[in-house]
Amino acid sequence: MHRTAVPGARPPDPDGDREARERAVATASDAEVLRHRDVARLGPAERAEVQRLIALLDASAEPRRSRRFAPARAGRPDPARTVRETLRRGGEPSPPRYRAHRDRPRRVVLIVDVSGSMGPYADALLRFAHAAARSGGRATEVFSAGTRLTRLTRELRSRDPDAAMAAASAAIPDWSGGTRLGEELKEFLDRFGQRGLARGAVVVIASDGWERGDARLLGEQMARLRRLAHRVVWANPHKARPGYEPLTAGMAAALPHVDDFTSGHSLAALEDLARLVGGRRAARRGGPRTWKGDADA
Repeated sequence: MHRTAVPGARPPDPDGDREARERAVATASDAEVLRHRDVARLGPAERAEVQRLIALLDASAEPRRSRRFAPARAGRPDPARTVRETLRRGGEPSPPRYRAHRDRPRRVVLIVDVSGSMGPYADALLRFAHAAARSGGRATEVFSAGTRLTRLTRELRSRDPDAAMAAASAAIPDWSGGTRLGEELKEFLDRFGQRGLARGAVVVIASDGWERGDARLLGEQMARLRRLAHRVVWANPHKARPGYEPLTAGMAAALPHVDDFTSGHSLAALEDLARLVGGRRAARRGGPRTWKGDADA
C-alpha cells in the first residue's frame, strides 16, 4: 500500500489517530474476552456474534492414507505404467513411473447431547456440528442423543447456519428431555457404527455425562466404540468450571475410554475442539486414560 495525497483532504489529527488506535485496542480486547465467555452467559448481541464466528470454524479431520494407489512423482515403482510408457515411445527407454497411496478425508462423527441439562450449550454445539459438516463435506455425520438417537446429517447440509438449525430443531423429537447415553450409543453402534461409520473415524461426543440409565452399559459401549474409532473426543461444557471433577456415574464410566477430554463452553473451547478433530494436537492412544484432577488432562 502506498500513501497518496487526496486533494482537499484534511491533514490527519494526531489526537484522532490516538483515539482510533485506542478504540481498535479496546475492540480487540473485547473480542478476546468474548472468545472466552461461557456461551450460557451471553447476551443476545454477544450470542449472535459468537454464532457467526462458530460458523467460520474449520472442523474437518486430518486426511488418512487409503489402500488405493495413485500416480505420484515418488514412492513405489509402478511397473505397469513404466511399461506402457515405454511402449508408447516405441520401445525407447522412459523414466520410471511411481505410485503412492491416496489420501482420503477421515470420517468425523459428532453425537450431541440435547437433554435438559445440556440446554444452555446444545445450540452452540449443534452449530459447531454444522460447521464441521460444512467443512468436512460427506465425510461428516451428525447425531443428536437424549431419550432417542436422531440422525441430523441431512438437516445440517444447508450452508445457511440458521436454516440448518431450524431444520435440526424440527427433526429432534426429544429436545430438553432426559439422557440415556448408554442406550443411544448402543443403538448408534448397532445401526451405524459397526457397519462402518465409526471404523477409523474421529468420534466426538458432546455431553455433560448425566446418565439416567445404566452407567455400566455406557462404559461397555464406550469400550466398544474405542475399539472401532481412530480417536474418541469427549466435550463436556462443565469441565471448565473451577473445581470440576467427573464424579457423575456416566462420566466416570466413559472417561477411561476417551482419548481427549475437553470442554465446549466457549468459542475458544470450540476452536480447541476443532483443532482436536483435525489432529492438529497430539493425542496419546496408549492405555485407558484416567482422571488426574488436572483441567487439561
